[in-house]
Amino acid sequence: MGKPLNDIFYGKIILFGEYGIIFDSMALTIPFTHFHGELSFNNDNDRFKYTDYDFALNSNGQLREFAENLTKLKKENLLPEDINTEEFSEDLKKGLYFESTIPQGFGLGSSGALVAAVYSRYAMDRIDGGRSVTKTDILKLKDIFSAMENHFHGRSSGIDPLNSYIKFPLLITSKTQIETVGIPRNKYNGDSAIFLLNTGQPGKTGPLVNHFIQLCDNPEYFSIITDQYIPLNSLCINNLISGELNSFFVNLTRLSELQYTHFQSMIPDHVRNIWKEGLDSDTYKLKLCGSGGGGYLLGFTENLPEAQQLFRGKQIEMVTVYKSGKN
Repeated sequence: MGKPLNDIFYGKIILFGEYGIIFDSMALTIPFTHFHGELSFNNDNDRFKYTDYDFALNSNGQLREFAENLTKLKKENLLPEDINTEEFSEDLKKGLYFESTIPQGFGLGSSGALVAAVYSRYAMDRIDGGRSVTKTDILKLKDIFSAMENHFHGRSSGIDPLNSYIKFPLLITSKTQIETVGIPRNKYNGDSAIFLLNTGQPGKTGPLVNHFIQLCDNPEYFSIITDQYIPLNSLCINNLISGELNSFFVNLTRLSELQYTHFQSMIPDHVRNIWKEGLDSDTYKLKLCGSGGGGYLLGFTENLPEAQQLFRGKQIEMVTVYKSGKN
């Protein structure tokens, strides 16, 4: 039998490293507990449900396709882990689905959480997650999750389900150097915060990534990515982890300006003025959250109350991710 169905898996946020990770640059990801999902049965009526019956039926159908793909991969010896697809398929006949509050197409790892949940329940030789997981096991899990999540994205790094499964921030130095890391809250003033802004429309990762790769065929654009974007990205990560607040916001401002100028096709037109206002007012700074094109934007501020008041006036959804000095 698989594990009980009470394990909850969170969404994820790539704080830094979107697009640059394609070129094996640094990245920093965190689990986001505001959104989460869990495997459940649609005939289990003795506990509260977040979703409705139609959602459960649709999810069950998507999981059936996933199970068929995993079975195919097993037969072709292309799956790094033995997943009990027989039990998975039997549970699907009983109404198994993935109950989730993670919005799809918003860059918050909805498929990653699903993959982590399926692995946790049906892996025959499951590696335990958590803060104590070894670097060797992290890389094993990444390979397993990459093979599994390819079903949803065509090509997956495995980072999203890895973050969801381990449930701790991950520092990615390269494809073979990944470790859990802490972000010190007490080194920042009490009003500093990280937040999300809802653009109100989903994004499509595949087309945008392909577009970015095409842009990089231009030597001038590729030079901007390698000589400016990737180094700024690394500086922001190192500043954030070490608690260097002043340097962090200086480098973040430069990164936000660079994305505003050179990632125009990834920023929806109706939020470009909001992005620019943050740069001009110095109240907040925005950057892409994932591939962009929609979904959420990622924001940083040194004065959360002021930023909250500003966005209330704009009637745009703001979700706080992380507050300094708060648990």
